[in-house]
Amino acid sequence: MSTMGAVTTKFTDLAFEDKLDRLAEVAVKVGLGLRAGQELIMSAPMEALPLVRLITEHAYKAGALLVTTFYADDPSTLARFAYAPDASFDYAPKWLQDGIAEGFRSGAARLAIAGANPALLAKEDPAKVARANVAASKAGKPAMELITRHEINWTIVAYATPAWAKLVFPNDPEDIAVAKLWDAIFVSSRIDADDPVVEWQQHGERLKKRVDLLNAKRFSALHFKGPGTDLTVGLADDHLWAGGGTTAGNGVYCQPNIPTEECFTTPHKDRVDGTVKASKPLSHQGTLIENIAVRFEGGKIVEATATAGEDVLNRLISTDDGARRLGEVALVPHSSPIAQSGVLFWNTLFDENAASHIALGQAYSTCLIGGEKMSAEELAKRGANASLIHVDWMIGSGAMDVDGIATDGTAEPLMRKGEWV
Repeated sequence: MSTMGAVTTKFTDLAFEDKLDRLAEVAVKVGLGLRAGQELIMSAPMEALPLVRLITEHAYKAGALLVTTFYADDPSTLARFAYAPDASFDYAPKWLQDGIAEGFRSGAARLAIAGANPALLAKEDPAKVARANVAASKAGKPAMELITRHEINWTIVAYATPAWAKLVFPNDPEDIAVAKLWDAIFVSSRIDADDPVVEWQQHGERLKKRVDLLNAKRFSALHFKGPGTDLTVGLADDHLWAGGGTTAGNGVYCQPNIPTEECFTTPHKDRVDGTVKASKPLSHQGTLIENIAVRFEGGKIVEATATAGEDVLNRLISTDDGARRLGEVALVPHSSPIAQSGVLFWNTLFDENAASHIALGQAYSTCLIGGEKMSAEELAKRGANASLIHVDWMIGSGAMDVDGIATDGTAEPLMRKGEWV
């Protein structure tokens, strides 16, 4: 049921099923670049079954050997917090995660469908939420390391679930909220172009030009200046900027995030100093954290506050030694389609592409020259952070200025009022 290349039909005139089919085809062809003979391991909320089925169809048409999907169910998750014994919250099925990691090592691709209720666990015991998250992170580390090292081709796309839509559009009836969220997802994911595959190729080329310029500069640090923010982020030795598509370690070219608007690199874990205030709320594992404000000294968070979810924030940054340090810094213009939509998605996949951002925790080894071949000790020596977590939160806005700092201390304007200079 492909609609690619249907230039004579306006996107707005297409049936919803055809629009969803476009998203599925982009997920397989652009997001994954799926190769014939590959397995696909997919995760999704139960409500996303229509998209799962379309992606599965396109995966098999592309020659997939087998598609295996793991589903998440919100009522089942809440039942655990209501009735499970206390020991449950320090447990995660490592046997399952080890199996998934083995699948990746054997050549499987990975696709995640985002769409879970961002506020699902907002009323649950923060201590239990934190314990469950730590247990899941520890169990999932072998698989996550393969992803953060870009050893495999992987991508994330979104599905507009009712609970998520009602959080984004709280004043609308559920059906209207879902329709509005789908419109925002389709536009942000560039599915509304005459030929989305070609549009994604061109978008990737534009991002690559910006990445090449940043890599040519070899800045030693970035300085962010805006409301509540005066932050210097030192960059890791031999850092590399990345953005858009990437060639994974298995040789497959993929687009890890749909949508994507960022150029990102690895900060130096010990060279971050100053204050920073989040420009958007953070939805983390079912909890909403609002108005984050932190202070860094020598790369480490020494003060952290939030007007909502502060307890969850402090438990998050206490996950391990690396959770208080940065693993990513990214630049995104305020004119990005996601920012210009005016929609607060309460979902990192989208909100991180609306604003420049930083990420606490694990660094991407591929954002260092030769990093994919380095040991953990070699990565740390160059400043790459290590942690069980990797959590992005947004700091950019239309009032943010960013300078690149050369090794001699000279400052060069990169962004003014949120836009590239």
